[in-house]
Amino acid sequence: MRLTPLLGFLFLPLLTPLAALAATVISVGDGDTLRVEEAGRKLTIRVACIDAPEMAQAPYGQQARAALQQMLPVGSSVTLKTQTKDRYGRTVSEVFTADGRNAGLTLVQQGHTFAYRQYLKQCEQWAYLDREKLAERYHVGVWRVEGGIERPWDFRAARRGRQSQPAPRPQRPVNLTIINGEARPSSGRRWYCRNVGSWERAQQLLREGHTYLDGDGDGEACEALR
Repeated sequence: MRLTPLLGFLFLPLLTPLAALAATVISVGDGDTLRVEEAGRKLTIRVACIDAPEMAQAPYGQQARAALQQMLPVGSSVTLKTQTKDRYGRTVSEVFTADGRNAGLTLVQQGHTFAYRQYLKQCEQWAYLDREKLAERYHVGVWRVEGGIERPWDFRAARRGRQSQPAPRPQRPVNLTIINGEARPSSGRRWYCRNVGSWERAQQLLREGHTYLDGDGDGEACEALR
């Protein structure tokens, strides 16, 4: 079977690094975040050197997540080339499939994510930029729009800017208690993602005014709990 130039390029071998950790996929949160189990511990992995559209950037965020889920289904084995931890406590790693594909680089090639220029020095930046150029040339994924869709980092920055506008009345964390027939806050507790308990509870708290749980301003609290 003859491959198109793009597809042929996508199937070039991308070798797994020698120094890597073996892990098993537990879940995929979005196009650049997943949960794995490694040596008995559960880790939230931020895929290095790429930036996927936010889930609010429909339908591209959903498409990126679906592509990563298809590539790394629950229960599949991966290897991690770990770089650092980010400010949210996630482990930043290049992720490789069982057959040696670099998951992040493959998503860039397919047009589902962008090369994350701010952090490309941690990876082989020429490879990410080269694959991105190829995806743009063939107008796939986020590049179906001329020039590409709004970059995720710009999207988040714009949302943070809107959220930073002064509100008529600051929203406070609320745990309500009925006193003389009136609902009043029972405490001013500040929550942290590590002790919220579940992703669903985090979204409820966000709706109640705990906006600090949405650290990156994408409209979703505590993504690591997915």
